[in-house]
Amino acid sequence: MHGATKEQSARHESSETPTGRLGAAIVGLGGAVATTAVAGVELLKLGISGRDGLPLASRTDLVPYEELVFGGWDLSADDLAKAAHLHGVLEPAQIEAAAPRLQQLKPWPAVADREYCRGVTGANVVPIDSLRERTERIREDLRRFRDEQGLDEVVVVNLASTERLPDPASPALASTEAFEAALDTGDEAITPAMLYAYAALREGMPYLNFTPSSGADVPALMRMAEEQGVPIAGKDGKTGQTMVKTVLAPALRSRALRVEGWYSTNLLGNRDGRALEDPDSMASKMATKESVLDEVLGYPVEDHQVRIEFYRPRGDEKEAWDNIDLVGFLGRRMQMKIDFLCRDSVLAAPLVLELIRLLAEARRRGESGVQEQFGFFFKAPMTSDGSVPEHALHIQEQTLLDWLDDAGRAVTNGRS
Repeated sequence: MHGATKEQSARHESSETPTGRLGAAIVGLGGAVATTAVAGVELLKLGISGRDGLPLASRTDLVPYEELVFGGWDLSADDLAKAAHLHGVLEPAQIEAAAPRLQQLKPWPAVADREYCRGVTGANVVPIDSLRERTERIREDLRRFRDEQGLDEVVVVNLASTERLPDPASPALASTEAFEAALDTGDEAITPAMLYAYAALREGMPYLNFTPSSGADVPALMRMAEEQGVPIAGKDGKTGQTMVKTVLAPALRSRALRVEGWYSTNLLGNRDGRALEDPDSMASKMATKESVLDEVLGYPVEDHQVRIEFYRPRGDEKEAWDNIDLVGFLGRRMQMKIDFLCRDSVLAAPLVLELIRLLAEARRRGESGVQEQFGFFFKAPMTSDGSVPEHALHIQEQTLLDWLDDAGRAVTNGRS
């Protein structure tokens, strides 16, 4: 039986409030974003950390952060305390405080394929070649995690390094039936990220893709999500430079200031940056970063250039530098320059935590398929019909808040 069990379905149908233990099964558990997210929750539980950076911290209608339980896969078998030290995102005192829990979390062996991600390797891998058997191993991991931890829901989260994009025209990705057949024949169009997405959907678990990689955003898996009644969301978290663009570009448009050129440079030295040294992985990332500006402004910016450079000394302390050339009244030219000295994982981790809670809420409400209302969090928001998504941050935020408040209105109107 591919779908969710009757017991799972009954649990969702009978749930009226967001209570219970919520699991997050993370692909890339040992990475900088994941370790920051896990440590952050532990520090919240200890009362050491505040709730700065969590956009939905005031929402009491979502599962509390303290009810989140973590597990997942990584190419490295290091426990999360050691991983956190290596990434250098958190202060040593923060790692020490969270260490008792972080040391208990060791990633499960991961499914990987060097042909799809050449820049990041590791020895903690599943020694199985068959795609079908790989998906069965992932599903076993998910069921074990749910049962051993006594979880009411599990959300599968892709935080792995960026993969190269597959051929979007491959017949294997066109339909659910074709995808199933391709798993059995070992079709090279199926990526590791898709295997995790497929396993999540077949287990009836919501799926979140916070990366630029192709996960559940191919036609076969989007259809499967609808058929299985499972919510999915993605892709590529909107955290730093692109977030700034989707705030500034609508403002410039509203003042009729024409953008003549926009030059963006990113310097980062973390594991994600190393993965992007591979040209094919870089192409996946650029596809999500470059499309935003023209769609927000409503016209093509001929000189929109984006650069991403791996620069090891920066580690996770990314620098996002922008130069904007503008034309205003009487054809007079102006410039705007922004230097965002940010911390990549500190921006990303709280968004991941919010999305885990939101997908659990979507599941509780019986939502299925692409959750377009979560576009607020993504560079390349998925749409169910392939239409151009909304990118302006203020509009995306209102859409999300309207959806959150809809449950309250439904109760008031007697619809639930």
